[in-house]
Amino acid sequence: MHVQEWLETIPAISVYLLVGLVIGLESLGIPLPGEIILVSAALLASQHGHIDPVVLGLCAIAGAIVGDSIGYAIGRRGGKPLLEKLGRRFPKHFGPDQVAVAERSFDRWGMWAVFFGRFVALLRIFAGPLAGVLRMPYWRFLIANVLGGILWAGGTTAVIYTVGIVAEPWLKRFSWLALVVALLIGLVVTLVVRARMKKAAAAAREEEAQRVTAPAGAAD
Repeated sequence: MHVQEWLETIPAISVYLLVGLVIGLESLGIPLPGEIILVSAALLASQHGHIDPVVLGLCAIAGAIVGDSIGYAIGRRGGKPLLEKLGRRFPKHFGPDQVAVAERSFDRWGMWAVFFGRFVALLRIFAGPLAGVLRMPYWRFLIANVLGGILWAGGTTAVIYTVGIVAEPWLKRFSWLALVVALLIGLVVTLVVRARMKKAAAAAREEEAQRVTAPAGAAD
Protein backbone atom coordinates (compact mmCIF):
# COMPACT_ATOMS: atom_id res chain seq x y z
CA MET A 1 0.00 0.00 0.00
CA HIS A 2 1.23 3.47 -0.87
CA VAL A 3 2.25 5.63 2.12
CA GLN A 4 -0.39 8.25 1.38
CA GLU A 5 -3.13 5.63 1.01
CA TRP A 6 -2.14 4.13 4.35
CA LEU A 7 -2.17 7.55 6.05
CA GLU A 8 -5.75 8.05 4.83
CA THR A 9 -6.88 5.13 6.98
CA ILE A 10 -5.75 6.55 10.35
CA PRO A 11 -7.14 9.49 12.41
CA ALA A 12 -5.67 12.99 12.06
CA ILE A 13 -4.13 12.94 15.55
CA SER A 14 -2.33 9.72 14.64
CA VAL A 15 -0.96 11.35 11.48
CA TYR A 16 0.41 14.29 13.51
CA LEU A 17 2.01 11.98 16.07
CA LEU A 18 3.41 9.64 13.41
CA VAL A 19 5.01 12.49 11.46
CA GLY A 20 6.55 13.99 14.60
CA LEU A 21 7.79 10.61 15.82
CA VAL A 22 9.33 9.43 12.53
CA ILE A 23 11.04 12.77 11.88
CA GLY A 24 12.23 12.88 15.49
CA LEU A 25 13.73 9.39 15.31
CA GLU A 26 15.36 10.15 11.95
CA SER A 27 16.85 13.37 13.34
CA LEU A 28 18.04 11.44 16.39
CA GLY A 29 20.16 9.27 14.10
CA ILE A 30 17.93 6.33 13.15
CA PRO A 31 17.65 5.83 9.35
CA LEU A 32 13.91 6.32 8.71
CA PRO A 33 11.98 7.86 5.75
CA GLY A 34 11.05 11.08 7.54
CA GLU A 35 10.87 13.15 4.38
CA ILE A 36 8.63 10.63 2.61
CA ILE A 37 6.23 10.56 5.57
CA LEU A 38 6.14 14.37 5.76
CA VAL A 39 5.54 14.84 2.02
CA SER A 40 2.83 12.16 1.99
CA ALA A 41 1.10 13.71 5.02
CA ALA A 42 1.26 17.22 3.52
CA LEU A 43 -0.27 15.94 0.27
CA LEU A 44 -2.94 14.18 2.29
CA ALA A 45 -3.71 17.42 4.14
CA SER A 46 -4.18 19.21 0.80
CA GLN A 47 -6.80 16.68 -0.25
CA HIS A 48 -8.57 15.98 3.05
CA GLY A 49 -9.76 18.82 5.28
CA HIS A 50 -9.59 16.84 8.54
CA ILE A 51 -5.80 17.26 8.64
CA ASP A 52 -4.67 20.77 9.58
CA PRO A 53 -1.46 21.70 7.68
CA VAL A 54 -0.46 24.16 10.43
CA VAL A 55 -0.66 21.50 13.14
CA LEU A 56 1.11 19.06 10.83
CA GLY A 57 3.93 21.53 10.21
CA LEU A 58 4.30 22.29 13.93
CA CYS A 59 4.51 18.57 14.75
CA ALA A 60 7.14 18.08 12.07
CA ILE A 61 9.15 21.06 13.36
CA ALA A 62 8.93 19.83 16.96
CA GLY A 63 10.03 16.34 15.95
CA ALA A 64 12.98 17.69 13.97
CA ILE A 65 14.24 19.99 16.75
CA VAL A 66 13.70 17.58 19.65
CA GLY A 67 15.13 14.61 17.74
CA ASP A 68 18.27 16.51 16.75
CA SER A 69 18.76 17.72 20.32
CA ILE A 70 18.51 14.17 21.71
CA GLY A 71 20.92 13.01 19.00
CA TYR A 72 23.35 15.74 20.04
CA ALA A 73 23.18 14.62 23.68
CA ILE A 74 23.72 10.97 22.72
CA GLY A 75 26.63 11.86 20.44
CA ARG A 76 28.27 14.04 23.09
CA ARG A 77 27.99 11.25 25.64
CA GLY A 78 28.94 8.37 23.32
CA GLY A 79 31.79 10.00 21.39
CA LYS A 80 33.70 8.27 18.59
CA PRO A 81 32.89 4.74 19.83
CA LEU A 82 29.23 5.52 19.16
CA LEU A 83 29.94 6.22 15.47
CA GLU A 84 31.93 3.01 15.20
CA LYS A 85 29.08 1.03 16.74
CA LEU A 86 26.54 2.66 14.43
CA GLY A 87 28.85 1.97 11.49
CA ARG A 88 28.77 -1.75 12.25
CA ARG A 89 24.99 -1.72 12.67
CA PHE A 90 24.10 0.62 9.76
CA PRO A 91 27.07 0.41 7.32
CA LYS A 92 25.12 2.07 4.49
CA HIS A 93 24.40 5.14 6.60
CA PHE A 94 27.24 5.31 9.14
CA GLY A 95 30.06 3.65 7.20
CA PRO A 96 33.59 5.13 7.02
CA ASP A 97 32.86 7.06 3.81
CA GLN A 98 29.68 8.62 5.20
CA VAL A 99 31.37 9.57 8.47
CA ALA A 100 34.34 11.05 6.60
CA VAL A 101 32.06 13.22 4.47
CA ALA A 102 30.07 14.38 7.49
CA GLU A 103 33.21 15.25 9.47
CA ARG A 104 34.64 17.08 6.50
CA SER A 105 31.41 19.09 6.21
CA PHE A 106 31.50 19.98 9.91
CA ASP A 107 35.17 20.99 9.73
CA ARG A 108 34.46 23.26 6.79
CA TRP A 109 31.05 24.70 7.64
CA GLY A 110 30.65 24.32 11.40
CA MET A 111 27.12 25.12 12.58
CA TRP A 112 25.99 25.66 8.98
CA ALA A 113 26.54 21.94 8.40
CA VAL A 114 23.76 21.34 10.93
CA PHE A 115 21.52 23.88 9.20
CA PHE A 116 22.04 22.74 5.60
CA GLY A 117 22.39 19.06 6.56
CA ARG A 118 18.68 19.16 7.39
CA PHE A 119 17.92 19.36 3.65
CA VAL A 120 20.02 16.32 2.65
CA ALA A 121 18.57 12.93 3.55
CA LEU A 122 21.91 11.19 4.09
CA LEU A 123 23.25 14.03 6.24
CA ARG A 124 20.05 14.63 8.21
CA ILE A 125 20.66 11.58 10.41
CA PHE A 126 24.24 12.72 11.12
CA ALA A 127 23.70 16.32 12.20
CA GLY A 128 22.71 15.83 15.82
CA PRO A 129 24.92 12.88 16.85
CA LEU A 130 28.01 14.13 14.99
CA ALA A 131 27.69 17.66 16.39
CA GLY A 132 27.72 16.07 19.85
CA VAL A 133 30.67 13.79 19.07
CA LEU A 134 32.68 16.76 17.74
CA ARG A 135 31.79 18.81 20.85
CA MET A 136 30.16 21.67 18.98
CA PRO A 137 29.04 24.31 21.52
CA TYR A 138 25.41 23.60 22.28
CA TRP A 139 24.24 27.17 21.76
CA ARG A 140 25.61 27.15 18.20
CA PHE A 141 24.09 23.76 17.52
CA LEU A 142 20.72 24.87 18.95
CA ILE A 143 20.53 27.96 16.72
CA ALA A 144 21.28 25.95 13.58
CA ASN A 145 18.99 23.14 14.72
CA VAL A 146 15.99 25.39 15.38
CA LEU A 147 16.38 27.46 12.21
CA GLY A 148 17.00 24.40 10.04
CA GLY A 149 14.10 22.50 11.58
CA ILE A 150 11.67 25.38 11.05
CA LEU A 151 12.76 26.02 7.47
CA TRP A 152 12.94 22.37 6.40
CA ALA A 153 9.90 20.89 8.17
CA GLY A 154 7.69 23.98 8.03
CA GLY A 155 8.78 24.92 4.51
CA THR A 156 8.32 21.40 3.15
CA THR A 157 4.84 21.18 4.65
CA ALA A 158 3.82 24.57 3.24
CA VAL A 159 5.23 23.94 -0.24
CA ILE A 160 3.83 20.41 -0.64
CA TYR A 161 0.44 21.46 0.76
CA THR A 162 0.25 24.38 -1.69
CA VAL A 163 1.35 22.25 -4.62
CA GLY A 164 -1.20 19.62 -3.63
CA ILE A 165 -4.03 22.18 -3.59
CA VAL A 166 -3.08 23.55 -7.00
CA ALA A 167 -2.34 20.20 -8.63
CA GLU A 168 -5.06 18.06 -7.03
CA PRO A 169 -7.10 17.59 -10.25
CA TRP A 170 -3.96 16.75 -12.21
CA LEU A 171 -2.67 14.37 -9.55
CA LYS A 172 -5.96 12.48 -9.52
CA ARG A 173 -5.77 11.89 -13.27
CA PHE A 174 -2.05 11.26 -13.55
CA SER A 175 -1.05 10.03 -10.09
CA TRP A 176 1.00 7.22 -11.62
CA LEU A 177 2.99 9.71 -13.69
CA ALA A 178 3.60 11.92 -10.66
CA LEU A 179 4.87 8.88 -8.77
CA VAL A 180 7.25 7.95 -11.60
CA VAL A 181 8.60 11.51 -11.79
CA ALA A 182 9.08 11.63 -8.01
CA LEU A 183 10.93 8.30 -8.06
CA LEU A 184 13.20 9.46 -10.89
CA ILE A 185 14.01 12.72 -9.12
CA GLY A 186 14.75 10.82 -5.91
CA LEU A 187 17.02 8.40 -7.77
CA VAL A 188 18.98 11.19 -9.46
CA VAL A 189 19.43 13.08 -6.17
CA THR A 190 20.58 9.89 -4.42
CA LEU A 191 23.14 9.10 -7.13
CA VAL A 192 24.50 12.66 -7.11
CA VAL A 193 24.82 12.69 -3.31
CA ARG A 194 26.54 9.30 -3.28
CA ALA A 195 29.01 10.41 -5.98
CA ARG A 196 29.85 13.54 -4.03
CA MET A 197 30.20 11.54 -0.83
CA LYS A 198 32.68 9.15 -2.46
CA LYS A 199 34.67 12.06 -3.86
CA ALA A 200 34.74 13.87 -0.53
CA ALA A 201 35.65 10.68 1.33
CA ALA A 202 38.55 10.05 -1.07
CA ALA A 203 39.76 13.62 -0.54
CA ALA A 204 39.50 13.18 3.24
CA ARG A 205 41.56 9.97 3.12
CA GLU A 206 44.17 11.67 0.93
CA GLU A 207 44.46 14.57 3.35
CA GLU A 208 44.79 12.17 6.28
CA ALA A 209 47.53 10.24 4.45
CA GLN A 210 49.40 13.47 3.76
CA ARG A 211 49.21 14.47 7.44
CA VAL A 212 50.56 11.07 8.49
CA THR A 213 53.48 11.09 6.03
CA ALA A 214 54.36 14.79 6.38
CA PRO A 215 56.47 14.47 9.61
CA ALA A 216 58.50 11.59 8.15
CA GLY A 217 59.17 13.58 5.01
CA ALA A 218 60.14 16.65 7.00
CA ALA A 219 62.57 14.62 9.12
CA ASP A 220 64.37 13.39 5.98
